Amino acid sequence: MSQDTLKLSAARAAIQYVPEGKVIGVGTGSTANFFIDELAKIKNRITGAIASSKATAERLASHGIRVFDLNEVDALLPVYIDGADEITHSGAMIKGGGGALTREKIIAAAAERFICIADASKLVTRLGSFPLPVEVIPMAWKPLSRKLAIMYGGTPAIRMRDGQPFLTDNGNYILDIAGLVIEDPRTMEAEINQLAGVVTVGLFARQGANICLLGTGQGVQTLRFPDQSVQLKQ
Repeated sequence: MSQDTLKLSAARAAIQYVPEGKVIGVGTGSTANFFIDELAKIKNRITGAIASSKATAERLASHGIRVFDLNEVDALLPVYIDGADEITHSGAMIKGGGGALTREKIIAAAAERFICIADASKLVTRLGSFPLPVEVIPMAWKPLSRKLAIMYGGTPAIRMRDGQPFLTDNGNYILDIAGLVIEDPRTMEAEINQLAGVVTVGLFARQGANICLLGTGQGVQTLRFPDQSVQLKQ
């Protein structure tokens, strides 16, 4: 069974978590794209969506799904649905392979529940095999590369595209840190986020997934993480 087939099965399973008549949050990446295509089949049941990237907004709009700005919504979103590059059995994740980590984290923090959709290869016992993305202010990328290497080891490298530094939708750079062994993702997330020049790190551990729908060869498995709680309850 192909990886895309497993991603699609998880995306389809996520539809049951979409409430009627509401605005929901939608992530970025290949698995999120499968979810968007499935969401289009029930688009008349929802009010619209908040997109975590320009690419996601364009895909939603192409299906005729209304895209809202997060500041247009006066209450918590009922759900945020997105993929992950890695997820542990406790619900901690590495995200940002698609470059949308900051907006993803903002929308996740504004939602009552985070539903992660992923294929079985994304489930790991320890984070770090996938390079850890860190969105940084462009003028700070070199000093931050040196500091992060000293603090955690690994090999930070600026993300490139077509021979130029990759720019996020926020106009920033991304450092990808390869070769990490992340024993305490919650502490590392807090430490990196406090460094001058860091916008955010692609660790979603202090507020990880509430549920993971995992596409496997034996069907979709539902992993629940009761210890994860939404921090923004206003």
